[in-house]
Amino acid sequence: MELSRGQQRLLFVVVVLALGGLGIFLLGSRHRTATPPPARPSATAAPATSTPAAAPATTAGGGGVNIYQWLPFTQQDLTAASRATVAFAADYENWSYTEPAQAYVAKMNGLVTTNFAASLQNSYATPGVAALRSAQKQISTSSGGIASIRSFGTGSITFVVNIAQRLATTSGTSNSTKQYAVTVVSNATGWQVNDVELAGAGNQ
Repeated sequence: MELSRGQQRLLFVVVVLALGGLGIFLLGSRHRTATPPPARPSATAAPATSTPAAAPATTAGGGGVNIYQWLPFTQQDLTAASRATVAFAADYENWSYTEPAQAYVAKMNGLVTTNFAASLQNSYATPGVAALRSAQKQISTSSGGIASIRSFGTGSITFVVNIAQRLATTSGTSNSTKQYAVTVVSNATGWQVNDVELAGAGNQ
């Protein structure tokens, strides 16, 4: 016998209610079965203690997610790379017109790779740049801070760094801040800067 639409809806509601009631009954039966009778209180009974569960492998010491398990470097690596980057930022624009190229680069010994040190020395000694530095008696100081991480890979991290420069010349003193992409690499001596360029010169 074919049921009308109204009868079909009524049957559907009855089936749903029946299933719901069956679920409640089963849960109630399981609860009554699994719950032991209350223990008789004892004056000498020690307070209940529980063993703390072991922390899951995906959590850090502070209880948050340990993101370093998904990264190609450890938290210690990131700290060392950051320190090298900030120290380099303080030296990069720190020079005087009386300072030769060798002395300028020597301040960054240990902070930069051998190849990059040679590149920095050549750039500092570029005839036109060196002549202007001497003619204007330029003296520069700098400081820097990391703004973000641009990219990373195995043994390499590129930071976006804001480097503030204070430049004194025969014409006066000026202050400016530029954003650079500073790449540090991991080697046998730790983390060292291997490249620097204006942040806008590379892929954002």
